[in-house]
Amino acid sequence: MDGRFNTIAGWVLGSGIVLLGATLVTGELFKSERPETMGYPIPGVQEEGAEGGAAAEQPIAHYLQTADAARGEAIFHRCQSCHNADNGGANGVGPNLWGTVGNTIAHRPDFAYSDGLKNHGGRWDWDSLSAWLHSPSRFSPGTKMTFAGLSDPQDRADVLLFLNQHGGTLTIPPPPAAGAAPAGGNASGGNEAGANASAGNASAGNASAGNAAGAHTAAPAAANAAGH
Repeated sequence: MDGRFNTIAGWVLGSGIVLLGATLVTGELFKSERPETMGYPIPGVQEEGAEGGAAAEQPIAHYLQTADAARGEAIFHRCQSCHNADNGGANGVGPNLWGTVGNTIAHRPDFAYSDGLKNHGGRWDWDSLSAWLHSPSRFSPGTKMTFAGLSDPQDRADVLLFLNQHGGTLTIPPPPAAGAAPAGGNASGGNEAGANASAGNASAGNASAGNAAGAHTAAPAAANAAGH
């Protein structure tokens, strides 16, 4: 009995040793290090918070300087399942886009726009159209337009130039000044500049007042000296 127990125990112990050895060998053969960055990149998707690493987007006027209507027409083909830009063309899933550029937002009375666009106000200028094409849902939350948008500003400029040639009324703007921010980012800077200018004018006014007071003081003193 003892001999049989010893045999079984020996087999169990030996199997455990073999299993442990196999585990150690396998671990060394297929050893992998934890990657420094978890996950994997998806082409066309920018990592959240990584905007600072990329070049800042210029105002749309910058890209309009090199815009090409032929390229814009090719890009516009993606939109033709919902839109057309023909003079007198019918509405589709989306409105006919003839005469849109430079017109008021939601200007067609024969199309049922979403409430966000109907109540938006303003007109379709270069900046508002660029913002719309960049992200329709961000420009007008609740919009019926399901298009995700054009992330490349040069693509947007090309499409806008193409649409402007189809009943649009805008002219190409001059190149923006170096370091100019996209539309909507200059309000605080303009206020600050105005405040500085006002402060400067106030300082100049105080200096002028001080000089005038000095002149009035100096004049009687000179008269007294002359009298003596």
